[in-house]
Amino acid sequence: MLLNITGLTKRYPTGDMALKGVDLAVPKGQVMALIGPSGAGKSSLIRCVNRLVEPTSGSVVLDGTELTRLGAGALRRARRRMGMIFQEYALVERLTVMENVLSGRLGYVGFWPSWFRRFPRRDVEEAFRLLHRVGLEHMVDKRADALSGGQRQRVGIVRALTQDPQLLLVDEPTASLDPKTSRQIMRLIVELCEERGLAAIINIHDVALAQQFARRIVGLRAGQIVFDGPATDLTAEVLTTIYGEEDWSQTIRAAEDEEEPEAIPA
Repeated sequence: MLLNITGLTKRYPTGDMALKGVDLAVPKGQVMALIGPSGAGKSSLIRCVNRLVEPTSGSVVLDGTELTRLGAGALRRARRRMGMIFQEYALVERLTVMENVLSGRLGYVGFWPSWFRRFPRRDVEEAFRLLHRVGLEHMVDKRADALSGGQRQRVGIVRALTQDPQLLLVDEPTASLDPKTSRQIMRLIVELCEERGLAAIINIHDVALAQQFARRIVGLRAGQIVFDGPATDLTAEVLTTIYGEEDWSQTIRAAEDEEEPEAIPA
């Protein structure tokens, strides 16, 4: 098992319990969607894995390394194995696409080479390959603030992949995107995970997208897992357990009813 989370809790200084003894295991190569209402603890869970948020108790073990016990230096090295993709993209607006992508290698090259933007040739070549894969090879010198939302998210995906991670942590990648671009981005993430043998935890609000693109769905409610199973088992009854009473029939069918968008170039 690539990732093992045991008894994970998170209490914020306000006293709010975001996570209440979460147990979760993610095997190598599996793409898992994390769904649940706002405040259920989805973002907290993802950020506790790489310790952007410090867990209150419990353990997080990545490929045999217990992350919750690592000191600062060891944690920096461990984070190389976890690529993070953010809802708000987290790009440096004044830097070019290529410069933002290569920032994913900062954990490897050291401070001064990165300060002078002196990256190894193999890192630059890999960045070009990945940008070509996501259809942005013609934008390497364009500033990040000149990109559309979908283009920014693809830059964020490539930046995460340049770390050569084992696990992708994806926090609401489609929240700021239109429906067509959202589907393209989800498709791209899943395809890249399949191509590179990566596991991924995707925190996503769109239930139809989660069901369409992830084979496994985990539902959180009030900091606890209330559903863990294949996407095909995500029935109206299950959604009521996760979110509360509602007519869920249209939500489940929505992804199938929408017109198929054109794919991002391979």
